[in-house]
Amino acid sequence: MRRTRFTKPIPLIAGLLASLLFAIAVVPLGAETAPKTRVGKGFGVPYNAAHEITLNGNVEQVISKRTVGSPLGMRLLVSGPKGLVVAHVGPFLTKAEKNALHTGTPVRIVGSMAVVHGKSYLLARELSVGGTTVKLRNAHGTLLRFHTVPAWTTRAKTKQMAKVELNGGTR
Repeated sequence: MRRTRFTKPIPLIAGLLASLLFAIAVVPLGAETAPKTRVGKGFGVPYNAAHEITLNGNVEQVISKRTVGSPLGMRLLVSGPKGLVVAHVGPFLTKAEKNALHTGTPVRIVGSMAVVHGKSYLLARELSVGGTTVKLRNAHGTLLRFHTVPAWTTRAKTKQMAKVELNGGTR
């Protein structure tokens, strides 16, 4: 009768122990704590809702062109009581909202300051222009995307409904 078990288990055990010691040596045993300044989770710039500020000032410049190292979307250079502040309003403004923003326009911005690539930005959560308030971010700082229905789709539906009514309704 032939044995199917390992006849020499010592080399096998020695190899397993050597690989275990190697794994222990490679994995660092000291755990590092995460920096306490980091508030946000996920992608993008961390937004700290606990440190929100309100800025009242006038638009000095509207920056819609993307520059390397800056957050994606439109930025406003706003003169406030403490000097010039770069406010990030994001990429999801409508044409009417973009057209309302020009040099000299008084604005009120609610948001949180953040540092991106060494530059300080006010991440705008709410933007008030001419009595109209637009929500740009939710309470956690995630940019909100406005889903507007194009005018041509509502006209097409109205024409289709009128045609159905002329035919006596749906059958």
